[in-house]
Amino acid sequence: MSRFSPAEAAERLASGLLSFPVTHFRDDLSFDEAAYRDNIGWLSGFGATGLFAAGGTGEFFSLTPDEVESVVTAAVQEVPADVPVIAPAGYGTATAVELARAADRAGADGLLLLPPYLTEAPQEGLIEHVRAVCAATDLGVIIYSRANAVYTDTTVARLAEECPNLVGFKDGVGDIEKMTRIRSRVGDRLTYVGGLPTAETFALPYLEMGVTTYSSAMYNFVPEFAVRFYDAVRERDRAAVQRYLDEFVLPYCDIRNRSAGYAVSIVKAGMRAIGRPAGPVRSPLVDLDDSELTMLTELIERVPEAGA
Repeated sequence: MSRFSPAEAAERLASGLLSFPVTHFRDDLSFDEAAYRDNIGWLSGFGATGLFAAGGTGEFFSLTPDEVESVVTAAVQEVPADVPVIAPAGYGTATAVELARAADRAGADGLLLLPPYLTEAPQEGLIEHVRAVCAATDLGVIIYSRANAVYTDTTVARLAEECPNLVGFKDGVGDIEKMTRIRSRVGDRLTYVGGLPTAETFALPYLEMGVTTYSSAMYNFVPEFAVRFYDAVRERDRAAVQRYLDEFVLPYCDIRNRSAGYAVSIVKAGMRAIGRPAGPVRSPLVDLDDSELTMLTELIERVPEAGA
């Protein structure tokens, strides 16, 4: 049974930085549950207000449904009592419904509905997809707008009216006009989450639109810096935010942009760089090469301090 009502989970998520932990694999690519649990315990010491287990950074797309349930169960059992755990759902509607029910069994506190697998779909089809998932669970549902599931403002407004347990909208597109239109139509009915590959680059302008939180992949390996960056954003300390962007975030993005799929691979490389390895990524992703790992390690060694 979840520990938070949909409204309570949404309120908690909106109040701070969100953790999207990697999923630990052994060298044979099997799920390393012991290492994963240990890492969840370590990350819990840095103050994130929500944990998204087996999300995009956690390689949801490469996990079997049974593995997803195992990862979510482990996260639920390891997080502090005041941190909601959000489970993933995705692929076709039938599979997404099964994953929603698995999230209930695992004791998750909410659901992140990722884009359907492969096919493009009209807005009416996306509406039916979200409706079916929301109807399959009492958990609060957050829809993730990106790739082949980009929701219009009218679609989001309709879903917010028809699905009481739809509690959040995560943006992975970066279209400020679209976000403005959604916020104008829906207002405070939903919690808004920044969800671009390196959400820190959009954090300050999005805050002005009421997007109070975002998913931080770099929280995995530089958690203190990630929290410091988030605090600077919330305080609207533009000078500090710009310095952090210039000295760390943008150089990090330069490494990330060297190859498709590195938005996930670079996070596992960061874990290796700080001495907390999480194993390799699964195909079709590839790990950073040795020279890129060296570049990232040197960048992490120069992570900006507060007030420097």
